[in-house]
Amino acid sequence: MLSPVFDAFVEASPVSVMMRVLMENIFNSWRMNQIFETASVRQYSQELLFSSLVDLMSLVVCGMYPSVHAAYQKKAVEVSVSATALYNKLQRIELPVSRALVHETASDLQELLHLLNVERPSPLGKQYRLRIVDGSCLAGTERRLAALRPHAAKPLPGKTIAILDPGTKLVVDVIPCEDGHSQERSKFHQVLAQVQPQQVWIADRNFCTAGFLHTIAKLGAFFVIRQHGGLGYEPVGELQPVGLCQAGTVFEQKVEIVHEGGTFQCRRIVIKLTRPTRDQEWEIAIFTNLPPTNADGVLVAELYQGRWSVETLFQTVTQNFHGEIETLAYPKAALFSYCMALSAYNLLATIKAVLGSVHGVDKIDAGLSDFYLVDDIHGIYRGMMIAIPPQHWQCFEDFTDIQMVDVLQHLATKVHLKSFRKHPRSPKKKRPPLSVDGKHPHCSTTRKLKQYKATLDAIP
Repeated sequence: MLSPVFDAFVEASPVSVMMRVLMENIFNSWRMNQIFETASVRQYSQELLFSSLVDLMSLVVCGMYPSVHAAYQKKAVEVSVSATALYNKLQRIELPVSRALVHETASDLQELLHLLNVERPSPLGKQYRLRIVDGSCLAGTERRLAALRPHAAKPLPGKTIAILDPGTKLVVDVIPCEDGHSQERSKFHQVLAQVQPQQVWIADRNFCTAGFLHTIAKLGAFFVIRQHGGLGYEPVGELQPVGLCQAGTVFEQKVEIVHEGGTFQCRRIVIKLTRPTRDQEWEIAIFTNLPPTNADGVLVAELYQGRWSVETLFQTVTQNFHGEIETLAYPKAALFSYCMALSAYNLLATIKAVLGSVHGVDKIDAGLSDFYLVDDIHGIYRGMMIAIPPQHWQCFEDFTDIQMVDVLQHLATKVHLKSFRKHPRSPKKKRPPLSVDGKHPHCSTTRKLKQYKATLDAIP
């Protein structure tokens, strides 16, 4: 199925070959330049094409090179522009272009996943489509810009609101914002523009406003959103116990919420936790307009608990991929690199879906580590690109979805899942306070080991 030149890497690291095949197909030059021409407002292409920028930045966010400049030095002959021109292009990438990159590539990947038939069924049935929305503030950058140098405060280059499809595990859209101190609520109109009938939008309390909830219901969609303390409501009935969930006991009541002089009704689901949250809260309250016949209080509580999958997404993007690059201080450049990392995450989610189609979805969801997958790609990729010249990869640009599925599933059969298993840690034990000796800031490890052993031996 593949040329013999691939054989050694197919046997040693099929995951790395899968990643490069997907990058070649999804980030192909024609498609990237088309996205740029369609989404850009003022920016235009000169010597440095958008496709070349995507190719270079994909290597940085995927960890093949430690910095933008390191990748530029390696690609200097192909890029054929100065480093200054490269950074000038990066700092001017318009937000609609960064957003379109994530949205359009996710649409292409969704078509692949549709052929694989591995979409996770909704707990509510086929008539409902789930969406999880959450915001993320980009980490502070270095103070490289003249406007930032006098200030001790860590500069924030921006934030994003990501929309996750839990059925495919893909980020289907992202809303970037340059102002790191802006409220997520300032972008609600862009989120609401994506709402479609029969969708169920799941979010934390930052998205809990009367206007946001009312608009979702008005558009024929549904919400499962944690109650914000600032949103008032009038109880229509008493809290009634409805069952147990994994986190605790579930209660339910009908409530009315005031909006623009009128009111609308919804249900308020309260989970009385067996263990407090990290903020030491013992209750979680959730508003929903899902009909009780299709979603009882326990199911609503479980739907909200599934929101944590978006937190795992952000962790993968920032820790396993290099989504937050400290040296990119300009907001547009930082947001573009973050959107590139989200697109790379989507490629990883697609690889896991392909593995699920071959080895079983439940096995992949429960036991496969993103860290070990990305680490394998980091270690093999650069050597693979030296051993296999670019011309051998170019054929994948024109592959149809059916051809891509065949190649990816063939590669998935070569993957040894044991190499990528998760190793969950046991709960941390509370440690006693450390003893402090101001006269002896250091200690001998050997002596302490002997003292510890003597203490154990003395125990009857």
